[in-house]
Amino acid sequence: MQLRVFTVPVSGAANAENEMNAFLRAHRVLAVRREFVADGENSFWTFCAEYLESPAGGTAPDGKPKVDYKEVLKPEEFEVFSRLRDWRKGVADKEGVPVYTVLTNEQLAQMVRKKVTAIAGLKEIEGVGEARLEKYGPALLQILTSPPTK
Repeated sequence: MQLRVFTVPVSGAANAENEMNAFLRAHRVLAVRREFVADGENSFWTFCAEYLESPAGGTAPDGKPKVDYKEVLKPEEFEVFSRLRDWRKGVADKEGVPVYTVLTNEQLAQMVRKKVTAIAGLKEIEGVGEARLEKYGPALLQILTSPPTK
């Protein structure tokens, strides 16, 4: 396990936030601890990320090569993909299951690539059956059809 500490000032935080978010997307993060330090104009957040170092070109748990979706998807596609992953994480936490049991990264990426906007499009994604459609379909379509968050 590795540790990485980030300091994000309350004012002018954009660069520090971008650096931290890029790091978090690129690593397998186990936990993040945060603390707010109040010091007037010099107030800041500090984040300590515990993560596993993955070898370059590593493999996923199923033995397939890992895919860097930030490199594979167009920027506007990756933005939607990221929102889908955030939603999936919330669902997995709520259900107490690993994220990949909700939907895999590849399934999410296919939804984005195919520009799915209806249940019929979700049905075309391999591994998305009636149970997942019923359980997750409306939420997925809401994310897939909502405008970018910029």
